[in-house]
Amino acid sequence: MAATREEDAAMESISRAPAPPIDLNLTTEPDHRRDARTNDRTESQAPAPKRPSNNNDGGVETAEEATEPAEPDIDELCRDMFDKMAVFLQGELTATCEDYKLLENMNKLTSLKYMEMKDISINISRNLQDLNQKYASLQPYLDQINQIEEQVTALEQAAYKLDTYSKKLEAKFKKLEKR
Repeated sequence: MAATREEDAAMESISRAPAPPIDLNLTTEPDHRRDARTNDRTESQAPAPKRPSNNNDGGVETAEEATEPAEPDIDELCRDMFDKMAVFLQGELTATCEDYKLLENMNKLTSLKYMEMKDISINISRNLQDLNQKYASLQPYLDQINQIEEQVTALEQAAYKLDTYSKKLEAKFKKLEKR
């Protein structure tokens, strides 16, 4: 029977479940009130005495739900955890907001640069149109220059021919004169 009692004690320790969480009141209140309330809870949540088994089986006991008293500083730990989590989340949100602000500023600057480039391209286009109009207005004069150049070239060639003919004529005249 000694072995059965040891097995029963082992089964009883296995079957014990942790106590359900108590309501956490995360409002800010003075520490002496919170400590007094926590002490009241821990005293009132003392483990219930074991009921004797009404079962006629000699080796089987029923399992009782065991409750452990809540730690007195769990409220403070939870509050600290929530505060730290709030700081962490605030930091994450701040970083995200800063990223979005940076993107917004970059988009604005890019937009301004594109506006400047648009203005420059409009000016270049306008200047190119002005140059094309000036070239079109000068085109008749350029055509006249080309015609004059062609005529000068033709006149130059005629002058060379005339020069060579006059040299031949002079050579003939000198020949006739020598005779």
